[in-house]
Amino acid sequence: MSFTFFTDRLGGYSQGDFSSLNLALHVEDDAKTVARNREVIEQAHGKTVYMNQVHGNNVEVISKATDQVLTCDGLVTNVAGLTLAVLVADCIPLLLSSQNVVAAVHVGRRGLINGVAAKSLAIMRELGADEITATLGPSICGPCYEVDQATYDQVIATHPGAACKTSTGTPALDLPAALVADLAKLSIQCVVDSRCTREDEDLFSYRKSHRTGRQAGLIRL
Repeated sequence: MSFTFFTDRLGGYSQGDFSSLNLALHVEDDAKTVARNREVIEQAHGKTVYMNQVHGNNVEVISKATDQVLTCDGLVTNVAGLTLAVLVADCIPLLLSSQNVVAAVHVGRRGLINGVAAKSLAIMRELGADEITATLGPSICGPCYEVDQATYDQVIATHPGAACKTSTGTPALDLPAALVADLAKLSIQCVVDSRCTREDEDLFSYRKSHRTGRQAGLIRL
């Protein structure tokens, strides 16, 4: 069976806006401090592979432990003991589990539209995954994810389940609801961590404070 875990912003060494367990190198935090934070993760979870995430739908298969950081938005492996990480600060950290293959996937608004989750599932099945389950980690909730009308219209044209409104009635997107609907069509059962990154002070959120760190979704066989 696979192991899944979601970090929060507590228990690391970063200071200020990045306090304290920031795991991202691209957010202007001190690189040596981020390396110390990643050491915390490796001590607890073993060799961990990270991505250079770009809101695309490239998915890479990891066949051995590596320090190489691939530009992609999904990692898949059938190697036991190797931890895959997806970094987020409002997007959905999607962890896909099966008996012999796992995946970590970065699903934001663009990832929802470009089908990165379905592509990751297809690759898992090519590697022999059978019964796959999905765990959605903390992300920004629908009422907190306000968007302009054009963005709203673009997303709900293909994902009507994302339709939502803020507390003041302006357009918003419920990405977790839309992703769960997508996965249901593919016969994937989901577990959803309903914590909202913008509302929970223990989580990093780009919408809450643009200068911020990233937490991780972690999975391994």
